[in-house]
Amino acid sequence: MAGRFENFFKGIQDRVFTPLEDPKMPLTQHLEELRVRLTRAVVILAIVFAASFYFSVQIMDLVRIPLQNAFVFVKFSDQYTLDGIIRHRSFSELVAWLSTGQWVMKWEPTVLQKLPFVFLAPAEAIWNNVKVSMVFAAFLVMPYLLFEVWMFSSPGLHAHERRFIMPFVFISSIAFYMGLAFCYFVVLPFALNFLVVYGLDSGFVPQLSIAAFVGFNLWFLLIFGLMFELPLAITLLARLGWVDAVTLRKYWKWALVGSFTVAAVLTPTPDPFNQSIMAVPMYTFYELGIIGAKLFGKKKPAPVVAKTASTTTATVSSR
Repeated sequence: MAGRFENFFKGIQDRVFTPLEDPKMPLTQHLEELRVRLTRAVVILAIVFAASFYFSVQIMDLVRIPLQNAFVFVKFSDQYTLDGIIRHRSFSELVAWLSTGQWVMKWEPTVLQKLPFVFLAPAEAIWNNVKVSMVFAAFLVMPYLLFEVWMFSSPGLHAHERRFIMPFVFISSIAFYMGLAFCYFVVLPFALNFLVVYGLDSGFVPQLSIAAFVGFNLWFLLIFGLMFELPLAITLLARLGWVDAVTLRKYWKWALVGSFTVAAVLTPTPDPFNQSIMAVPMYTFYELGIIGAKLFGKKKPAPVVAKTASTTTATVSSR
């Protein structure tokens, strides 16, 4: 069974990570290529930014959605409950609940739907529209920017390293957008509603600055987008032979402590709640990276010490 899994993953590696040619480029050609690629990336980013700024009001409405809406628990069904299904262990009740009842969670407006935003400086509103438009444009063209970076750096890599360019660009883009979606629909609504409602229950009147709110959202989106790249980065390093699953597993305690330490530094608020909702997924992705390193990591050559020792023993005995 283990051999069948090894052959399956080896087939995936052979089809995806195909070797490339080994071109050589002089320094002047490298500099010319850098100028061309930078110019191309800046022009495309500027075009997308101009289009994004034209729709900046609509984009700002999207930024407000995680505060005004959230996934909430709803009633399952009049006849079936989740506790009853688990207690009875009845598959037929589960099928009946899924076909006639409601889903566990539902995207609904929150009590903060009418919460107003304020700006504390004359240029704060337009500057935040510019910032949101620029970040939105960068998120949109991220796959293209990654492609340009990898294509420029490919001549400086070995042939067995350059074959990861296209799979890396594709998978890293998918992982980045998954991180943005997870943060936008799960993390931000939960964190924002918890923090603001906690302030309301404490007797305070909320007056959210648009600059602080936008900075909070964009920072969380960026961190979670990069966080979803962690398994891919670990797998890529293992494939290049720089790390291995055994070493990563050995230092899991340090990774757990490091996740909470990094989360404490990166979260814009000092409360342990936001630290936990960032640290727990970070360590989870570390564990997924270990699995990827074990499946796709560079295989070490088999030791030849035993064979050499047996040959030496046979030679001595023949004498």
